[in-house]
Order: sequence, then structure tokens, then C-alpha cells
Amino acid sequence: MTTTRPGTIADRAAGVLLAGATGDALGVPYEYGSRPLPPPGEPPRMLGGGLGNIAPGQWSDDTEMACAIVLAAADGADLRTEEGLDAVADGFLRWYAEDPPDVGAQTRAVLDGARPGRGSAQRLRHRAADLHARTGRTAGNGSLMRTAPVALAHLGDTPAIVEVATAISELTHHDPDAGEACVLWCLAIDHAVRTGEVDVRIGLPHVGPHWADLLDRADDPERFGADNGWVVSALQGAWAAVRRADGVADGLERAIRGGGDTDTVAAIAGGLLGAVFGAAAVPTHEELHGWPDLTGDDLVALAVALLPA
Repeated sequence: MTTTRPGTIADRAAGVLLAGATGDALGVPYEYGSRPLPPPGEPPRMLGGGLGNIAPGQWSDDTEMACAIVLAAADGADLRTEEGLDAVADGFLRWYAEDPPDVGAQTRAVLDGARPGRGSAQRLRHRAADLHARTGRTAGNGSLMRTAPVALAHLGDTPAIVEVATAISELTHHDPDAGEACVLWCLAIDHAVRTGEVDVRIGLPHVGPHWADLLDRADDPERFGADNGWVVSALQGAWAAVRRADGVADGLERAIRGGGDTDTVAAIAGGLLGAVFGAAAVPTHEELHGWPDLTGDDLVALAVALLPA
């Protein structure tokens, strides 16, 4: 078991993955009204169920796909290269081949029938671009939900984070808003891990001008519950939960009570909450587990392993 000291960069880095997975597993039971939200004063619990008959304490596709990125980076892949992106794409395809219980519609459309191996990233990009050309609808929240590990793999390197967050988003989500949401969130996580401060606006110079107003209007997660399958509303809901949170548990509960895609918004919020408050502040997570046969303690170890020596 890897342990970290509260308040250190290592603790905050570990918090990114641990709080993200915790939010995911806490949000699963309530996804799109699968189960009524608990009454006020009663916190969400890892009851399982959701849209994919998921076990109690099990994380869903949000963290599963994040794990594919983490494992590629931990194995030494340079995510700025085409070979590194192939490693991520192959990880997504290995995960999909195991018939996960919950897969987003856009992600499924891109991965279904795709071939792993050399050139897999380019093949996925072409499929995602074709889907966008045919439907004009590739701005779902599926790339934002998995993006947090990019910040850990390139901590302190803003150009690399911008490049890699965009490139990994484009493997399945061609719409520029999806990539820019990933850039914003990864740069906020990077800043929080290094400083302990929350500043989601730090990434605004690297995205379109419309994001400033979108962030300003993110005041209550419930405002975005009706359409938080859309990446913009998912980010707004997550930011609305984080900006008023007094800790990880409070922020995750705010995200889940926003409704809609509860596991995804809580996973997104969890990445930034963990970066601010650290792994030591994450609520009890003994039940936490998921693909590929990992636990919460494994996520802590992987996060620490990604940090520069």
C-alpha cells in the first residue's frame, strides 16, 4: 500500500485519481434517476446498480477509461507522440473488448469494430471525425470524464498538457468544445496539485473566449442536470460543485445532487477536488474497485508513480 503525507504534492496527485474514482462509484447508483437521491442530510453511498448493474463500490467507464490513460503513461509511453497515443487507444480498445457494463454512445460508436495495434490512434481519430461529419454531435462528456491523468503525466508542463489533453480527447470526441473542456480541467488540476489552489480560469488563455462566460454562469450543479451529458454542461456542473465545496465529500455530494449523469459529473469534480484537498481528505474508500482489477490503493500508487522523480 502506498501512503502519502497530507498536504504534499504527492498527496494531492493521489487525490486526483482517488477522489475521481470515489465520485464515480458514489454517483453510479443515482445516474439518470436509476435510484432516487438520498434525502437532505443523508450522503450518497456506493450502492452499485446504475445503468449497468454495477457492483457496490465499483467505478464505471469514467474511471475505467482514465485507467487506460494512467497505465499507458505509467508504462513509459510518451503521450505527446503517436506511439504514446497508440498505447492509449489500445488501452481503450482492450477495455471495450471486455464488454464493460456502461459505455457512452459516442465512445461506443468510435470503438466498436476498431482494430488495435500500430496506427490505432489515427484510426480512432478518423472514426471520430467521420462520426462528427455525419452527426455533428460529438461534444458529449466522455473525454472530459477521463482526462484528469493527463495533468499528472505532464505536471507543470502547460504546453504538453494542452497538446495531450486535446489529442486524447480527439481519439473519440471530435468536437473542439470537448478538447477545450479537457484542456481547462487538466490545467486547473495541474495548478491545484502544484499549489493547492483552485483556479479553473488559469486555462482560459488556451481555449476559446466563450469559456469565460460559461464558467461565470456555473453557480449551481442542479442548473445543468438536465443536459450534463453535454461536455459544456458537465464541466459547468462539476465546477459549480467544486467552487463552493469545503472538502472532497461536500463537493462530491454537490455534484451528485445536481442529477443527470451523476457518476460522470462527480468523477470530473473529484479530479479537481482531490487535487485541492488531497487523498488524505477523500472519504473512506475500502470498497472502491474496478477495471482492470484495481483498488483505490492501486490508484494512489499509480498516481505517485506518474510524478517526476
